[in-house]
Amino acid sequence: MPPVVPPFLIGLIAASLVKRVGKPLVRGLVKTSVSLGVEVKRAVQEAGEGIQDLAAEATAEVLTARTAQGAGHGVGAPKDGTAGRDGAGAGSAPPAQEAHGGQTGGQDKPVGKARSAGSIAAKSR
Repeated sequence: MPPVVPPFLIGLIAASLVKRVGKPLVRGLVKTSVSLGVEVKRAVQEAGEGIQDLAAEATAEVLTARTAQGAGHGVGAPKDGTAGRDGAGAGSAPPAQEAHGGQTGGQDKPVGKARSAGSIAAKSR
């Protein structure tokens, strides 16, 4: 019959082996996972910056397109803001109307100011 080895001796031998082999293995695993996490953070940051750059370029293109369209529509328009209005006439306003801020025919809004885009329900209140 083989000699019986007490379990605590097996535990002592296994613990020392695990300590010698396991410690460098776990250390390498932790270093690898930390460096991988840093690389992922860096890649995400670069991707975010790329998206912000694309958004800025798209915004700039839209603004230049709108500016170009606005400049194209304003060519040849009078500077007093009466272009495109029905019944505005080809000449300037009479002197009596110029004294009142250029408003004609009972208009309540100043020239060049956009109308509000409120809902019909809000306007009826």
